[in-house]
Parts: sequence; C-alpha cells; structure tokens
Amino acid sequence: MSEPASTTPDTRALLPVFGALMLGMLLAALDQTIVSTALPTIVGDLGGVNHLSWVVTSYLLASTTSTPLYGKLGDMYGRKKLFQIAIVIFLAGSALSGASQSMTELVLFRGLQGLGAGGLMVGAQAIIGDLVPPRDRGRYMGLIGSVFAFASVVGPLLGGFFVDTLSWRWVFYVNLPLGAVALVVTATRLRLPARERSHHRVDYLGAALLAGGATALILLTTWGGNEYAWDSATIIGLGIAGVLMLGAFLLQERRAAEPVIPLRLFRSGPFSVTNGVAFLVGLAMFGALTFLPLFLQIVDGASPTGSGLLMLPLMGGLLTASIVSGRLITRMGRYKVFPVVGAATMTLGMFLLSLLDVDTTRVQSSLYMLVIGIGIGTVMPVLVLVAQNSAPPRDIGAATSTATFFRSIGGSVGVAVFGAIFAARLTDEIAKVFPGGGLRGLDSHSLLGSPEAIKRLPNAVHEPLLHAFSNALHTVFIWGAFLSALAFLLTLALKEVPLRTGAAPVAPEPQAAEPVATT
Repeated sequence: MSEPASTTPDTRALLPVFGALMLGMLLAALDQTIVSTALPTIVGDLGGVNHLSWVVTSYLLASTTSTPLYGKLGDMYGRKKLFQIAIVIFLAGSALSGASQSMTELVLFRGLQGLGAGGLMVGAQAIIGDLVPPRDRGRYMGLIGSVFAFASVVGPLLGGFFVDTLSWRWVFYVNLPLGAVALVVTATRLRLPARERSHHRVDYLGAALLAGGATALILLTTWGGNEYAWDSATIIGLGIAGVLMLGAFLLQERRAAEPVIPLRLFRSGPFSVTNGVAFLVGLAMFGALTFLPLFLQIVDGASPTGSGLLMLPLMGGLLTASIVSGRLITRMGRYKVFPVVGAATMTLGMFLLSLLDVDTTRVQSSLYMLVIGIGIGTVMPVLVLVAQNSAPPRDIGAATSTATFFRSIGGSVGVAVFGAIFAARLTDEIAKVFPGGGLRGLDSHSLLGSPEAIKRLPNAVHEPLLHAFSNALHTVFIWGAFLSALAFLLTLALKEVPLRTGAAPVAPEPQAAEPVATT
C-alpha cells in the first residue's frame, strides 16, 4: 500500500506558530532552572528555610504529574484551547509567585505554575504532531529539543541577573510579557482541525491514581536518606502507597473507556523501547549533570555566573546536535541510528566527566562537556518523534505526554538518587581525609550549600577537601555512564518503522471544522 502524498506545511505560515510553541516550551523549561540562583535571596526575604526545597519540588511534581492528563484531554477535545489554558494557568502562577509574601504562598503558587508548565511541554510537541507529518517532523523536534539546553544554561544566568539588578520577583514576572506573546500568536494564527466532543468520558480516576503514585515515588527518592531515614515509617509508607496506586492505575486503565495512557500503545515495540530509553536518559542526564555546576564552583573555583558560562560548550553541543540530527532525519526518513549513536556518545561523555579532578584544565572540561552535549542532543529529540510515529493519530497527545512523563520521572528520580549517592560518597571521602574532624564542625551539607565557605578554609584543609569532592563526583558520573550504557543497549532493540509522509486526520471532523493554517 503506497504512502499518501507528503503534506509538508507552508513554512512561512507555520513560522509564527512554531515560534509561539517554542516560547511556551521555553517558559516551562526555564522555570525549572531560573529559580536556583535566586533561592538564597528569596529565603533571606521571605524566611521559611525549611520549605526551601519545596520551591523546586512543587513545580516539578505538578508539571510531571499533569502531563498525561493534558495529553489525553488534547486528544479528546483539541489542543489549541488546552494549550492556551495552560499558558493562562502558568502566567497566573507566575504573577502570584512574584507577589508572594511568605514561603508557603510561594510553594503553592509554584505548584500552580507547574500545572501550567505540564500543558505547555506536552501541548507544543503534540501540536507539531498535528501540523507536520512524521517524515518532516524531525527538523522541528530538533529545535524544540534544543530549548531545554538553552534553558539549562541561560536559566541560572538570568536568575542571577534579576537578583543582582532588579529583584528576585522578576524571576517570575519576566514570564508575563513572554507568555502574553505566545497567547496572542496562538489565538490569532494557530488553526487546528476541530474534534468531535461527543461520547467522551475523562478518566479522572486514572489521572489521580497516576499522579498519586508518581508523587509518592518522587517524594520517596527525594526524602529518602535526607529528610527521613530509608527504613523510616514515612519512606516505607510512601513506597507501599506508590506501588498500590500505580497497580490500581494499571487496573483502571484496562477498564476505562478513555484511559489517560492507553495501554494498547505499549503493544508497539518502538513505543515501549522509546519510553524505556526516555526514562534512562532522563535518569542519567538530569541526575548526573545536576552536579556539573557543583564541580565548576567548588573544585574549579568558578562563581555561580561563571559556572553557567563554563557550561556553554555543553549547550552548544546539544543545540548543534539537536538541529543537525533533526534535519538529517527529515532528509533521510530514518531515525534508529540517531538514538544509538547519541546514547553511545552520551555514555562516552559521562565516562569523560568521571575523569574530572582538581588538575583538570578548563579546556579539557569544556571538551568533555561538548561530548556529553552532542550525545544528549542526538538522542533526546528523536524519542518523542518515534513515540508519535508509533501511535495512531488519535493518540498523538497520549503518546507525546507518555514520553515526556517517562523522561520527567527519570529526571526527578535521578536528581534524588544521584544526590543520595553523592552525599554518601562525600561523607566517606571526608571521613578518610579528616579522620580527626579537621573540618572544625562543618558538615558536608553546610559545605555543599556554601562554596564560598570552602574557599575561605586554610590550605591544609582546602586542598584535601577538593580531592574529596572530586572523588565523590567521580562516583556520580560513573553511575551516569552505566545508566547511559543501559540506554544504549536498549536502543539496539529499537525497530526502524518508516516515518509517515502523510498527515492522517486526527479525529472525525464536524462539518464546521476550522481550516488548517498549514495547507
């Protein structure tokens, strides 16, 4: 059976819409990183240091757990209005976060921001899936993938700039004009096929069970070994609750008329493999790379702003690889080679990062970061494309949100697990170097929170301490290499399925359907 003719969209018509979609993605990705450099100032202004971690955690939890529901609702009722609703929720959360008068308010409003961010991430990629056939989608997915690299480096720099020149509140207020632009452009220029609204029942129970199970898992890995001992009643209770809710979620999805994550999608080998790779890559990437700024600030002696600039090779490699691999996929019509090569390169990059020590030059560390950036940029954008190509058109949103969900869960778990590994190894290394308590009462947690305090220590303490940090980070990156190697082995099982060249109808269209802007 021959492929339908290619329905490549008019690039000029799509350009402003695609720009608005990328802007929405940038807002969601940026708010994962921009807050980090402002946190000390926020605590100094609002107090509530015991709620500090929740400023980040509440955003990640809300954005991660809301993605599956956004994907399914988009499949059922259309993505345009849902994307606009997500923008409004995100902007409301941003305005309220900037106006917060206490840490409790900020944590709650950051959660509201996260609810909007989940829709921005899924909606942008799923809308591209509606507008562009898989055969031509690679170039756009490559550009969208590069947004995360840009946000990871620019976020901390921008946060530091606002804190130094204006106020920490502008970390949130900056979203308002950018989000308004995205809202206006999508309202005036985006046209998608209308969807039949009858005979739909939203699986709210399934969404609640999935959100509850994922939240329990993330809290378990975040709190375990930090807030609570691993064998404490709280951690054990979270583990039991998470398993029970996720088990109930699977049972619910088998019987639901409109499941949040249709289990039939996993009958496709490429879809299952892709989500496994997304989880492992998220686990390794977010988990290990969180500690690169720590190396640059503590071992290399860079300032917070300087550490962001020193990570530009990573961003450059990721940006270039994302764009180039996306264009090559569109030109070749084949994709398997890219996750295979990308995961292999990512494994090599993680191993090179494990070689970082006190004697590593900045040229060497820049080359290592360039390699890891190329690896991530080659593998990441392909995952959503393969998930979308493996799903029937009516499930594009669910497929997109599932791939995003697995990557986000991997990242959330990775940050927590790698943090526990690093803290345990650092404690052991410090005990080896200073068996008699040479740190004069400073523990590993206080040192991690104050790189400047380390620089002020006497040389007799400072130099051995840098070696302790370097050795602890070595373990983190070795684990990152191991997980990346697992992802590489999994990509070998990925089956090459021809990319569709025609845009199939996304749903039965009523007679009053809106015209599609791209034809």
